[in-house]
Amino acid sequence: MEPTAEQLKSLYRMAVRTSNLLQPINLVRYDERVNCIVMLVGETLQIEIFPNGGVLIK
Repeated sequence: MEPTAEQLKSLYRMAVRTSNLLQPINLVRYDERVNCIVMLVGETLQIEIFPNGGVLIK
């Protein structure tokens, strides 16, 4: 399975926001079990991008 177009748009948007804050993106992974993209940003942020393009920042 591959990421949806909405997920890729959200991934791009979050990558730009992250780079504007001068935070490193340490990991980007597509989790096929739940069909989500997971980003680890800096030392404390975890971003999940759902198939509908929704974003959850933890």
